[in-house]
Amino acid sequence: MRDYKKLDVWKKSHEMYMFIKKEIAPKFPREERYETTSQLLRAALSVPLNIVEGCGRFTDKDFAHFLDNALGSINETDYCCYAASELGFITIEQYELINQLVNEVRAMLISFIKFLRLKK
Repeated sequence: MRDYKKLDVWKKSHEMYMFIKKEIAPKFPREERYETTSQLLRAALSVPLNIVEGCGRFTDKDFAHFLDNALGSINETDYCCYAASELGFITIEQYELINQLVNEVRAMLISFIKFLRLKK
């Protein structure tokens, strides 16, 4: 069993979620609270949660499965932020900041998944 708090990918995904929760989601219009805002927050939170859940699994194959789920959620988060930018809910500068975090988390997830699948 792994300690998720020691994983860099979890730390970065947690940082991303906190940034979205504190800096991005509050910028959305009130009428988007139950649509776009809710979806973005659920997708962003799903990334570190899937990493945490995967850490509780006993095989690398099972862990990689949860990292795959986290990868799907990071892609969903990416699109929600892109759409928010296109809709004018957040500024270009805010989008660039969150996009950088999203891309870092995505790259870390992909690398970790590859590592687990190639490990013998």
